[in-house]
Amino acid sequence: MRYLPLTDADRAEMLEVIGAKAVDDFYADVPEAVRLTGTIHDLPNHQGELAVERHLAKLAAMNTAASDGPFFVGCGAYKHHVPASVDMIIQRSEFLTTYTPYQPEIAQGTLQTLFEFQSQVAAMTAMDVANASMYDGSTACAEAAVMACRVTKRKKVILSGGVHPHYGAATRLLCEAQGIEVVQLPAAVDGENELIDAVDDATACVIGQSPNVFGTVTDLSDVAEAAHAQKALLVSVFTEAVSLGLVTPPGEMGADIAVGEGQSIGNSLNFGGPYVGLFACRQKLVRQMPGRLCGQTVDAAGKRGFVLTLSTREQHIRRDKATSNICTNAGLCALAFTAHMTLLGGKGLHDLAVLNHEAACDLADALEAIEGVEILTPRFFNEFAFRTKLNAEAVLAMLDERGILGGVRASRLLPCGGMGDVIITAATECTTPEDIAAFAAALKEVV
Repeated sequence: MRYLPLTDADRAEMLEVIGAKAVDDFYADVPEAVRLTGTIHDLPNHQGELAVERHLAKLAAMNTAASDGPFFVGCGAYKHHVPASVDMIIQRSEFLTTYTPYQPEIAQGTLQTLFEFQSQVAAMTAMDVANASMYDGSTACAEAAVMACRVTKRKKVILSGGVHPHYGAATRLLCEAQGIEVVQLPAAVDGENELIDAVDDATACVIGQSPNVFGTVTDLSDVAEAAHAQKALLVSVFTEAVSLGLVTPPGEMGADIAVGEGQSIGNSLNFGGPYVGLFACRQKLVRQMPGRLCGQTVDAAGKRGFVLTLSTREQHIRRDKATSNICTNAGLCALAFTAHMTLLGGKGLHDLAVLNHEAACDLADALEAIEGVEILTPRFFNEFAFRTKLNAEAVLAMLDERGILGGVRASRLLPCGGMGDVIITAATECTTPEDIAAFAAALKEVV
């Protein structure tokens, strides 16, 4: 039996109140040529539950999961081990329904986990304060650019050639809609320091990434100095949160805002999401920070408690005064991040990062020993770019036929970048010596 909560009389009454004759009136602005009339013809009218389950299972079987074989795909989403205890924690009933705290002070448990999440992100990035998560890393990057324009009262943003193209696209979309000029520097494997020459007195912020989309690790300290000399801000981006256990964090390089993706910690690949955006900044900028901020205080009896503070979202204040129109937070994903980080601790994160770097070094050594393979990334954490004499798409297809998911072709992210022979590959703690040997043997055969 279908669940139909409204009767025809209910619908007629609602239409009368709002002054519409029929539901179709709501679609008056949609051209008739693109409106669907009747049913979707290539779908059956109905199927039994068992038949639907079988059909969906058949479709799902067409996917290749990261755990099905040697896996070297990165470029912003990474295969890491998530302890079973993380899943056990977030599936507890009091946590599984974690979501936007609309009556925040009542949900003290939710607020405490958000406060601890913020504390962990601030510590990892060496920044003063972090918010209670964004949708993902790309939207965090876009929000950081708009925030920098509010702070500096300027309308120009400069993106390095190493920023992940998806992050750049999200940033351009949000900025250009608000009349903000976005200058994209040419794609470069090792081009973060080119931001130094690009910044001028009209610049609101420069956005650099380390490790960048090609895996290159760069000290952005000189970029920060150049930006600050022009009274601009440095936004430091990362897509691999585990790297913060080993490389110099954004705060120690002089970044004003640090943004990135937290999927690597506590969250599986999930065929693309949901993920969790990390956002941190200097204390002096906190009133312009988008999203939620959970604070610690004491109640009338002197007991510790948590509150939402400096609420500048459009649900709390006038829309034209809001710093952001993001209406939710990735609560469950943030909780998974916090649970995993709590299990790791600072030393655990460092040790995990070392394992990642060692695996990537072993992979690079194995691939570089193959005639016709050139490693392009000069300094890397757990990801690097390499070139062969063949088309990258063809190489990856032949590796796939041999059961190896060898990485991402750079031309997929940068179709006009002249990188048709470049592959970006990643290794993590999940990469075994046997996986590396299989990859090297298959690639040697292919090239």
